[in-house]
Amino acid sequence: MARIVVAASFTRSLINFRGDMIKDWVKRGHEVCACAPDIGYEKQIEALGASFIPVRLVRTGLNPVNDVLYLLDLVCLFRRIRPDAVFSYTIKPVIYGSLAASLCSVPGIFSMITGAGYAFEDGRNSLLKKVLHGLYRTALSKNKAVIFQNPDNIALFKGLKLFGEEQQIYMVNGSGVNVEKYQFSQPPTEPFRFLLIGRLIPEKGIREYAEAAKEVKKLYGNNVFFGLLGPLEKRPGSISEEEVAKWQQEGTIEYYGATDDIRPYMQETTVYVLPSYHEGTPRTVLEALAMGRPVITTDAPGCRETVIDGGNGFLVPVRDVPSLVKAMLRFLENPDLVRTMGAAGRKIAETKYDVRKVNEDITRILGL
Repeated sequence: MARIVVAASFTRSLINFRGDMIKDWVKRGHEVCACAPDIGYEKQIEALGASFIPVRLVRTGLNPVNDVLYLLDLVCLFRRIRPDAVFSYTIKPVIYGSLAASLCSVPGIFSMITGAGYAFEDGRNSLLKKVLHGLYRTALSKNKAVIFQNPDNIALFKGLKLFGEEQQIYMVNGSGVNVEKYQFSQPPTEPFRFLLIGRLIPEKGIREYAEAAKEVKKLYGNNVFFGLLGPLEKRPGSISEEEVAKWQQEGTIEYYGATDDIRPYMQETTVYVLPSYHEGTPRTVLEALAMGRPVITTDAPGCRETVIDGGNGFLVPVRDVPSLVKAMLRFLENPDLVRTMGAAGRKIAETKYDVRKVNEDITRILGL
């Protein structure tokens, strides 16, 4: 039996993205402790069979004081429970989880890179990027293995020499999706509904989605609807509540707020849209595939792996509103594509992204 710490930046992601994995590890006889900054989800995590310990993590920005406090919390946690393995994902848990685990001589240090994120964005402050890249390089050197979710990110990290030639590198098919929980159903076409799910940040392509919605509505009016589901973010540059309210007042977007269960919304959706700039592997797309929804997404890292262009959806260039509009109109003008592409997506979810297969790969990499 191994004692494993799973370090995350969102407590809710431990349930939604890692819940099946945690349950599987507990079922195998391992002791799992989850740590993240948000409280209020303890009972849900305990229901998975794991314990939960909150830590002081400020997800955005690189404030040295905040980050040192997070590192110290992790060091204290690891010294107290003496884990056999630490599995971290997203930027700060990967960096500081790896460093803390190394300081505490944890024998098995593993990280999952779930996307390039703000450390690699064009136009990002060059000094900040250098600091982040240096932190990544140091942290990943402590890892027994690093797990990626798409080949583009492997190439990016390799090109920047963020891991050594001797580093064990693996790729898995995203976080997987529970194909039994996210069940297939025929997508409705009357009324015709598009949906985007994501945190309200520009990198998800939300502004492009709103612009495309405005153009399509000029042609189809109230015969087509555009839904937006996801939490507002407080970080600088995020999409504001006022901007969303303006879209609603114009009749362009229906904003549903945030939810812990996207299935009722996906059930009413005709086509799922994610015009993201970059991803690891977008979980919402996998959920859409499992539920039989065709997908419009970008020809971008992490996104392009989920869609066979013309097979289970369409790929469009990043930040290209006219191409996004064109893809939407193709479905509206040819509604038969909705069901054929939706069925093709379900098959992809079952064969490539079944969470049981993905978790088996991760478990094997960790040697559990």
